[in-house]
Amino acid sequence: MALGKQRPARYRSARRPTRRAGRLAREEAFAAASAEGAFGVRGRGLVAGIDSSTQSCKVTVRDIATGEQVREGKATHPTGTIVHPHRWWGALLAAVRCAGGLEDVLAVSVSGQQHTPIFLDTTGHVVRESPLWNDTGSHAHMVALNNELGKEEWIKRTGLPITLSDTVSKLRWLRDTDPASAARTAAVAVVHDWLTWRLLGYGEGATDLTTLTTDRSEASGTGYWSPDTGQYCMDLVEHALGRSAVLPRILGPHERAGVTADGIPGVPAGIPIGVGSGDNAAAALALGIAEGDAVMSLGTSGVVYLRSTQPVHDLSGYVSNYADASGGHLPLVATLNAGRNFDAGTTMLGCTHAELSKLALHSSSGAEGLTMLPFFEGERTPDLPTVRASLHGASLFNFTRENMARAIIEGTLVSQVAMLDALASCGLSADRLLLIGGAAPSPAVQTILTQMVDMPVVLPAVDEYVTRGAALQAACALEGDFPSWPVTVEEMPPAPMDRQVIMQHAAAMSALGYTD
Repeated sequence: MALGKQRPARYRSARRPTRRAGRLAREEAFAAASAEGAFGVRGRGLVAGIDSSTQSCKVTVRDIATGEQVREGKATHPTGTIVHPHRWWGALLAAVRCAGGLEDVLAVSVSGQQHTPIFLDTTGHVVRESPLWNDTGSHAHMVALNNELGKEEWIKRTGLPITLSDTVSKLRWLRDTDPASAARTAAVAVVHDWLTWRLLGYGEGATDLTTLTTDRSEASGTGYWSPDTGQYCMDLVEHALGRSAVLPRILGPHERAGVTADGIPGVPAGIPIGVGSGDNAAAALALGIAEGDAVMSLGTSGVVYLRSTQPVHDLSGYVSNYADASGGHLPLVATLNAGRNFDAGTTMLGCTHAELSKLALHSSSGAEGLTMLPFFEGERTPDLPTVRASLHGASLFNFTRENMARAIIEGTLVSQVAMLDALASCGLSADRLLLIGGAAPSPAVQTILTQMVDMPVVLPAVDEYVTRGAALQAACALEGDFPSWPVTVEEMPPAPMDRQVIMQHAAAMSALGYTD
């Protein structure tokens, strides 16, 4: 069936044509009112940012002048790694409801987990459940892609050392494991693209799939976008999926996706929708990072990135070149295992996160020889998808609660510091390290990290930086530029470098044959 530019089906109603006309009229009225200053003094009012992450959907409503949060809402996502997209839309509506609705906001924008694909048929219906970026079932299919074209070819063309997380690997997974669904797939979007599309009023029954939009940051994580040309590599899509597909139109940093549709509970119709972005790009935008700033984010995954004006092609295969949300690039290295390692530690030791931190600080550097390789879910960097966590050097002397807590935190942080080294090997050095994410407030994390790096470690004020970045994009959709929202940071007390932990970690990796 050819994809004609028919009128998209909106939320089902006998009054659909009237609603369509009404929405267009409101959009025109909004544009005219904005031009005439009918919404008051520039920089006044509220905007909303949405983060559809791996574990939950979060909504923040902020003052456009200061960036201060007025209220927020949250709804959880399913815990599995293969999820139906309708669950993400349901969580978004629930989070909006928990935030008290968005009836008083002037603009909205969505950020979200990168890579995770949503497969759509010719009528806008979801074809099947989506494998998340951290689902390891696509490893064999990633290997096949690299074997067929060569690892260096992927890096040269896309800036990415193709991993099991990238969208292109999920396309091959679909083709190989569910060919019937692959044959039905007419368009491929990622989570933020699809949720934005739903806010625009599209969805089941929409036959014009060209109304899908995305941004550079999301496109850069697919494995079929070129950082050198800024265009999709359609031959790579066809190679992976076995057929062509409609891909979202890539918008610039200051563009808007459109305006909200009628009939969405808690969301006013006719307000601008920002271009949106991937989660790390949104956080980087919110932090206002400059060249020389590196960010370490300890959430579900561990991520280290910094800003660059030029794309990076790391032929060693560690650094992924993503785009940022402001027109530059965001070279990045990621691990599958990070914050949930600490969850596992609290479960095993029967303690809270605060108690885990205290236990770790009652141990010494190196945990008296106890070493943890925290690959609980396999690993992406290094490429070890089938391995599991392992404990090394245990003895009757050092096998204590304090040392176990310390070994879990040290093992997690060593993996993150290795990512800083990978960036440095590409000539991307940092002058300071910003620590964010759910594990960042831990005193043990802060203390141990300062002993592992030779640069200042700073702790930005606690905030939801992904939703904050999405709110900045909403403000840009409303006013045409990003407002200035300052970020307060606290510098951690410096500590002498201690390489004992890194040496123990390297020895354990070598003992299991994980290194060359």
